[in-house]
Amino acid sequence: MNERNNFTELEDFLSNESFRQWVRYNNDEQKWEEWTLENSERAKLVQEARALLLAMKVQKADEKALNVNSALNTTWSKIKTKENNDRKVRKLISKIFYNRTLKIAVAASIFGILVGSFYHRNIYKDSSLTIYSSSIIENDEGLVQQTNNSKNAQIITLSDGSSVLLQPKSKLSYPKTFLNNERRVYLSGEGFFEISKDSSRPFFVCANEIVTKVVGTSFKIRAYNDQPNIEVVVRTGKVKISSNESKAQLNKDEIILLPNQALRFTRKKSTYEKITDITTDKSILKNANSIEQLSFNFSDTPISQILKTIEQAYLVEIDFPEEKLKNCHLTTSLNDEPLPEKLKIICKSLGKNTSYQMNGNQINITSEGCN
Repeated sequence: MNERNNFTELEDFLSNESFRQWVRYNNDEQKWEEWTLENSERAKLVQEARALLLAMKVQKADEKALNVNSALNTTWSKIKTKENNDRKVRKLISKIFYNRTLKIAVAASIFGILVGSFYHRNIYKDSSLTIYSSSIIENDEGLVQQTNNSKNAQIITLSDGSSVLLQPKSKLSYPKTFLNNERRVYLSGEGFFEISKDSSRPFFVCANEIVTKVVGTSFKIRAYNDQPNIEVVVRTGKVKISSNESKAQLNKDEIILLPNQALRFTRKKSTYEKITDITTDKSILKNANSIEQLSFNFSDTPISQILKTIEQAYLVEIDFPEEKLKNCHLTTSLNDEPLPEKLKIICKSLGKNTSYQMNGNQINITSEGCN
């Protein structure tokens, strides 16, 4: 696949079989996405080729050349079947069908409609791909990219102790270790963040057109490539949101959100909507996950029940000695703590003989019981 390094025209991509397989069927055996992320100028050309290929995706059309007459005849057939009882429509169809000049004009119009339909369906996706790609390229920390292609949410623990619950069809890019005086990650899709407190190193989440800045808090971001809106919902603490200025000409002022507040960014109009009470917004309530709705305030609560709450919130499995912990209770608030910190607090409360290990979505707790 080294020849693609010499691709300079849209035709180079459109005539490449593996590129078409990637765009149309998400078959990325040749690692097109990884190759695209290597260069920002390359990403722009790939974006244009993707948009054009998707726009030309007409059912049963030849991949090398669009057969306009065949597509038009199919359209006429559908129209005739649907309107076979309407004489005026049949006359109009007949007149147009046998008029070559009008036939070509209508064919062009139909193709324009198809192009427009596919363009609007994929405009957000392709634009976001370029923003996400160029943002990552500008980072010099050496990023790890994790993509959730499963049907279940995945938990990611960052080097500073922060945790991210990454939803399906989402990806997160982050450094193995935060080395600079700030912590910066890149999200495409949806993730629930619980940030470890460190006032000397603010935490930034770059989610396509917007950037969310925090010190220590929990919040959710929905920034799917193919959706018209981006949403930020705050559970605890405070966040500051601004535009990704190098990628979009948007409002440069910061918007501050407090607990139970949200912000919706509309891509088409590049506008912000601040929602001061999330309980009044049907869209936000509809998309709320378990972790946003469960309380982590516990008063003389059995340890087993606390662990079950964590399982439900993070969609993880926790193996623990139920018999040894059946008489153990805990009073604490874990609302503003990342998952690893929650587990540390629980283990510490049980005594020095308690510890945990975490492997992906599987958590194992060993203990001899509470003090």
